Amino acid sequence: MSSAPHSVAIAMTDGMLHFELALAHEVFGHAPDAVQVPWYDVSICGTQAVHAGLFRVDPDSGLDRLTRADTVIVPALADIHDIPADLVEAVRTAHESGARTVSLCTGAFVLAAAGLLDGLRATTHWAHTDQLAACHPRVQVDPDVLYVDNGRVLTSAGKAAAMDLCLHLVRRDHGSAIANLVARRLVVPPHRAGGQAQFVMTPVPAHHDHRLTELLGWTMQRLDQPLTVEDLARQATMSSRQLARHFHSVTGTTPLQWLLTQRIRRAQELLETTDDGIDTIASASGMGTATTLRRHFRRTVGIPPDTYRRTFRK
Repeated sequence: MSSAPHSVAIAMTDGMLHFELALAHEVFGHAPDAVQVPWYDVSICGTQAVHAGLFRVDPDSGLDRLTRADTVIVPALADIHDIPADLVEAVRTAHESGARTVSLCTGAFVLAAAGLLDGLRATTHWAHTDQLAACHPRVQVDPDVLYVDNGRVLTSAGKAAAMDLCLHLVRRDHGSAIANLVARRLVVPPHRAGGQAQFVMTPVPAHHDHRLTELLGWTMQRLDQPLTVEDLARQATMSSRQLARHFHSVTGTTPLQWLLTQRIRRAQELLETTDDGIDTIASASGMGTATTLRRHFRRTVGIPPDTYRRTFRK
């Protein structure tokens, strides 16, 4: 990794929502204490002091700073019908200059207006996905995911999903161990999704259902064991059918798919943080054999485990 810090420019205009603006600054502007690598160099960029929700925010730099940034983040806008032309032009120019361009919530309307989402899958807050699709028919709007990673262009849904995307970026840049440290500092789940461009995953949401919370924790401690849906149902004192209904209502997925996702994530973490061979990682993640791990890993992540290790090992 280069010794120079990765520069992050947070674009700002009047009427931006303070939650996403503050969230991005909190994630990228403050390194966890244990992190020894160069952290991000963050600037808030705009033409003048603005009101973001309840707060007045003064910019660090003008919008021209976006063209010199490694990553440009566009937080949510309160008014998606009145997007400043200078903001759109600055974001477009930054992208053309090579910046990774990210929108949080309704910031996607800025990226769409700049033409950056044409032909790509993208998302925004669920209340505005129909409007994004109607206003920008060349965008493949997906209302059912938390975020979409197209490599150099990324979009998120609203509020908490913006945090998921920011943590995903930290993970891309620094690996899962450091992303987990950031998540722990912020007291949020460390959702880690994707290993290639345009790979989309809906992370499992946190939920306060006591029975399921205990079951998920119990399962995470036993991923190396040959667990079945019947084992999970027995631990939850439910029938397999009851567990499936309950699981879907809380997580939006099936017990088997959730278990496979956690095994893949465990394998990703071991590939990033250890020198263990594929056979050892397959056993530790509950996949059993290297052949099984490679098959499921490639189907889920899109690349083989060895390629993933070379790409994401820090």
